[in-house]
Amino acid sequence: MKKTTIGGMALIEGIMMKGPKKISIVIRKPNGELYREVKDLTIDDTNKLKKIPFVRGVFILFEQMVLGTKALMKSANIALEELPDEEKEKRKDFVDKLFEKKVFQKLGITDIAIYFSVILSLLVGILLFFYIPTWSVEIFKSFELNSFWKNMIEGIVRVIVFILYLLFASQIKEIKRVFEYHGAEHKTIFAYENGEELTAENIKKYSTHHPRCGTSFLFIVIIISIIVFTLSGWQSVVMRTLIRLLLLPVIVGISYEIIRWAGKSESILARIISYPGLWLQNITTKEPDEKQIEVAIEALKEVVPEDKKLDEW
Repeated sequence: MKKTTIGGMALIEGIMMKGPKKISIVIRKPNGELYREVKDLTIDDTNKLKKIPFVRGVFILFEQMVLGTKALMKSANIALEELPDEEKEKRKDFVDKLFEKKVFQKLGITDIAIYFSVILSLLVGILLFFYIPTWSVEIFKSFELNSFWKNMIEGIVRVIVFILYLLFASQIKEIKRVFEYHGAEHKTIFAYENGEELTAENIKKYSTHHPRCGTSFLFIVIIISIIVFTLSGWQSVVMRTLIRLLLLPVIVGISYEIIRWAGKSESILARIISYPGLWLQNITTKEPDEKQIEVAIEALKEVVPEDKKLDEW
């Protein structure tokens, strides 16, 4: 089994695949036809920070969020095409809530909507996974716990909030469909890594759980944050929140290097580190049907490089 550099992302009724040279979007339109969009990746070789270990993760993550938001917005718009007006209005409500971009659409400011969506997502993430957990520890004030145990309690709350967030999201009908495409993306990449011919029958036998997944990355971020924050001591709620925000790039940088290493390593340590994230993919990935696998196949084929050496770690 080879380790590919190709990664993907599930969209609304579609999949985005990113290879070493190209990025593709394939979406199932309401009439059953496939929409395709393939672009060459513009690589910024002037940004040397993107090549420095423990620094590059922050820049790569932000780029991925922007690319992913653009692809999601594209898939949302295509998914609304040719639907009956009544169904279209229902779906529009979901899309508008997802991106909070109604006002920007009216003004025709698409790029601002994309960056606004990314920043809003980051702020919601900080509120849910940083401020609420650190604030919640104030409940235990009367127990006179030392800073180590306070940080541990905060970390446990952060893990619980993260799992509850995933469970809640998985109950939304539209998100369930996205998770099925997420499963199709993982299965197809696994089949490709194993040198299989890309057919639905071959792909079905592979797991929906993949070590190089955003779910696994986010869980590693949470675990690394517990370790780093424990070393930072314990201050007031405001000061703790500020320190956690300042330390976030450090945590993301460390987490990126770990997920990168775990994704290409076959060691026992890598498997142990990957296991919790793989388990969480029971929530964020679902078994896809053949039509969803077909979308994943078409998206992957578009980004496979002619020079196979470009596609290996």
